[in-house]
Amino acid sequence: MKKLILAAALLSASAFAQGSGPFTVAETGRGFFRLQDAVNAIGGGDGTIRIAPGTYKDCAIVSDGRVAFAAVTAGTAIFDGGVCEGKATLVLRGRDAAVDGLVFRGVTVPDHNGAGIRLEKGNLTVTGTAFRDSEQGILTTDDPAQVLTVRRSTFSGLGTCEGAGGCAHGLYTGTGGTLELTNNRFERGRGGHYAKARARRVTIVDNSFDDTQGKATNYMIDLSSGATGRIVGNEFVMGKDKENHSAFITVAPEARTNPSAGLVITGNRASLAPGVSWPSNFVADWSHEPLKISGNQLGKGITLLDVRN
Repeated sequence: MKKLILAAALLSASAFAQGSGPFTVAETGRGFFRLQDAVNAIGGGDGTIRIAPGTYKDCAIVSDGRVAFAAVTAGTAIFDGGVCEGKATLVLRGRDAAVDGLVFRGVTVPDHNGAGIRLEKGNLTVTGTAFRDSEQGILTTDDPAQVLTVRRSTFSGLGTCEGAGGCAHGLYTGTGGTLELTNNRFERGRGGHYAKARARRVTIVDNSFDDTQGKATNYMIDLSSGATGRIVGNEFVMGKDKENHSAFITVAPEARTNPSAGLVITGNRASLAPGVSWPSNFVADWSHEPLKISGNQLGKGITLLDVRN
């Protein structure tokens, strides 16, 4: 997968110039006017689709192969509300996938669970990508072998609790697998949690969770079924429009499916936004396992740990 991402970064713009449409398979230089046609051209092989600047209503389903989606210029390839299978703009169930420099916005579906990316199979690496004003940014299904890696990306204006089946969230991973979040920004939530994970292991490092403009939001990190790993060096600010303001981070609030012993929560900074009058807890723990919590900087009104039944 690393080779696929590197290849996407090194291919020159001349490959795009050979195509006749905005979606170009970099390895062949052939361009397409529909994103799904470009995906189909890669089929079960490995390939990179370079996406020209523009705003698109397209969506695509990857059923096989390893496919990378890369903006020719980061932040200028915008997918505006396109949905496949009533799920997401990109529905991924190939061997592996990568997304680099894209923008997903305005994704809504009838069950209020629409996402920019829905990962159903394989691993996914997301870099420098924005998820805006949708019901959900990234949603994954249950897969014990799955690895989701997200770096330098933005999750803004996401989440809702309007659906009959429960809330949508900024990012939501299914049971099992590994979640890695590094140098991302979560902001302006519209319901649910900023990051909800049922992954067995998490690495959540150097991210920003800014809830100052959030509306009816819940937790910033919700490890619903417990997890091991690290939550290190993150910045948290809790806003005043909350559905649940009792904690910033939760461990095993719904089930103790995953072990949590040894989970490291250190070097983080948390504060309440100006005008917030209620107290809160930095970590709420239902796991009753030994967590390693140390060296966190907490603002006025925040208690370090609340052990719950």
